[in-house]
Amino acid sequence: MNLIKKILTAQVAVLALWAVSAQTVTAATVSPQEAAIAERIKPVGQVCITGEECKGVGAVAVAAAGPALTGAEVVTKYCGACHTSGVLGAPKVGDGAAWKTRAGAKGGVDGLLKSAIAGINAMPPKGSCATCSDDELKGAIVQMSGL
Repeated sequence: MNLIKKILTAQVAVLALWAVSAQTVTAATVSPQEAAIAERIKPVGQVCITGEECKGVGAVAVAAAGPALTGAEVVTKYCGACHTSGVLGAPKVGDGAAWKTRAGAKGGVDGLLKSAIAGINAMPPKGSCATCSDDELKGAIVQMSGL
């Protein structure tokens, strides 16, 4: 039985060495067509492990985020649908007294931001702007409240 295991182990080792050397030779002699195919089928993403460097993620995150929206743009695009008319008791844009009362109860603008991020009453988390950053939401709150 040990002889069979040794023979099989030797064959597997030879096969592995052959595969590695073939891969090295192939990588050095790739045709333009093969390179184009390899580029088209390369993985879309990669797995990043905490504590290790993850190449290229910063550039992708910046490109995906796009330019930051101003508070006025966020209000116009996302918040105004409810906060302009006060749907379901939402504080209206420019109603300083209503916003000041809520800010006092929540701990200021930062407290309002936490509520906006988590969602409050009928408002879902981040309102209708799931892609807005915390800074963009804070700008919208300041824009609407005047605080």
